[in-house]
Amino acid sequence: SCYPGEEMAVCVLLLVLMLASAEGVTFRFASYYGDHMVLQKKPAGAVVWGYGEAGANVTVSLSKDSKVIMKKMAPVEEHSETWKVVLAPMEHGGPYSVIAEQHSREEPKNLTLRDIYFGDIWLCSGQSNMEMTVSQIINASKELSEASLYPYVRVFTASLIQSEVELQDLAKIDLEWSIPTAENLGHGNFSYFSAVCWLFGRHLYETLRYPIGLVESSWGGTCIEAWSSGRVLQECGLTGAAPHQLMLVLCHRFLLPTLLSGPKMPSVLWNAMIHPLLNMSLTGVIWYQGESNAFMNPDLYNCTFPALIADWRRAFHAGSDGQTQLLFPFGFVQLSTFRRQDRDDRFPRIRWHQTADYGYAPNKRMPNTFMAVAVDLCDEHSRYGSIHPRDKQNVAYRLHLGARAVAYGERGLVFQGPYPTKVVVDGARGLINVTYGQELLLLLMHDHIFEVRSHPCQWVPAPMVSASSHTVTLSSPGCRDAVTRLRYMWAEWPCEYRQCPLYNKHLLPAPPFVIDSALKTGWASC
Repeated sequence: SCYPGEEMAVCVLLLVLMLASAEGVTFRFASYYGDHMVLQKKPAGAVVWGYGEAGANVTVSLSKDSKVIMKKMAPVEEHSETWKVVLAPMEHGGPYSVIAEQHSREEPKNLTLRDIYFGDIWLCSGQSNMEMTVSQIINASKELSEASLYPYVRVFTASLIQSEVELQDLAKIDLEWSIPTAENLGHGNFSYFSAVCWLFGRHLYETLRYPIGLVESSWGGTCIEAWSSGRVLQECGLTGAAPHQLMLVLCHRFLLPTLLSGPKMPSVLWNAMIHPLLNMSLTGVIWYQGESNAFMNPDLYNCTFPALIADWRRAFHAGSDGQTQLLFPFGFVQLSTFRRQDRDDRFPRIRWHQTADYGYAPNKRMPNTFMAVAVDLCDEHSRYGSIHPRDKQNVAYRLHLGARAVAYGERGLVFQGPYPTKVVVDGARGLINVTYGQELLLLLMHDHIFEVRSHPCQWVPAPMVSASSHTVTLSSPGCRDAVTRLRYMWAEWPCEYRQCPLYNKHLLPAPPFVIDSALKTGWASC
């Protein structure tokens, strides 16, 4: 289904695909298989699928140096005219060739994929900060010049397509599986290939020293509802015509032009850009999205985001015949900054809701997740607008630390900044002691970065008065009633570039939080 403003060529392609299916399917691999691709290594078996003549049989062979290593056979299903095999789990490495042969009443037909490697597949999705290409970031020329040093980090990008119904396959591809070059990593602004995705994969390769496959499927200016299946929307109370219409009204009325570029209708990107990938065996997902939802259903994000993660996990597990882990690792970027002087708390709320209101990841509602805090990576002078900070190197570095710890089980690796373990209120002296679980690196004292609230008072600053290796002491002026809430960095632009008050010794920033005394956070008074 085509939408206003969508390229006519895409609409025509969709019509051609529908007509082709009505007349019989050409024997072929699914759209996202090609030369130079990476297939998922062990312990998973890589899924290989495609289209053929209904009732025929397809043999898939894996060979190396002209020697056949394995063969798998599958029938072409009558109703879908598709075939699918799961290869035996393979060690990382290559190159291999994958040959598919169709046996039917007609003469046998052969297809071959060459220069295939086994490694880990990561899907990169979200909105424009995931879409930003390597050519748009700081030190772009250096990053692009080094692309050829990483021939075993392979890249692929899906086209921007939306659909009212779930598509079986990608309708269009922007970048076929490719060996990285300066040209395909710096193709154009917000056009393949994602800087965060590339740098993340490159860091992983430098650590793991085996092939990494990166699949980008992202679209700027999009709300999470567009990436969500109907199951997620139903779980979070966003089903039915009225909520859908409300979403459109909210987006078009309140979103600033820089956030308006993507489709807003529920599920249209899930249908066209995620559902077609479900048969793929993969290691995990990284996600950079949320800016649009600061202006649309922001206080449902603590439902929609965890629900999307859980739903994608179930769907990829089922689509890959159980080869993708049911609880595969899911990393995300906590939002950076937007407007320096704005007093609106939409961004702080979204940052909090990105963690399902825990303040850190993984947590009970978001198991096997990891988070890169980006609130200190502001960029007021970005030529792409302050909503698009150009320091994607630190974003990717912080993400890859989380992946190493959560996805790859690297023990003892610190991948997130310090978080409070106990808050003690000394009412008699008007002081609050905030104890952290990690050793603190204090960059500066700040009078407004912490705030407290006492019923019925409003939020007031709690200036930092001293700090030790694990504890920050705050003054609690203003309302003298018992303090009931404490928050940190609760502002759209709380600090300057890499100059927030609190880090750990690894220079990872303490994430924002809001602590309620009713929660079990070690809160106490004396």
